[in-house]
Amino acid sequence: MVTTTYQVQGMTCGHCVSSVSAEVSAIKGVSDVQVDLATGQVTVTSESPLDIETVRAAVDEAGYDLVGA
Repeated sequence: MVTTTYQVQGMTCGHCVSSVSAEVSAIKGVSDVQVDLATGQVTVTSESPLDIETVRAAVDEAGYDLVGA
């Protein structure tokens, strides 16, 4: 298992957290997603390292910006 923390910008409420969690959870191989609304950190546990562009696309689909990993 691999755990990676990403920085996401633009989340302001519980709905934001749910949207990001749902989109990132849909990535193949992801087993857990934890979102810290206060810091904007999204911690993802997956079977193997994820492609940053795949994660970026999922965050974009939720309506937010991936600003770092």
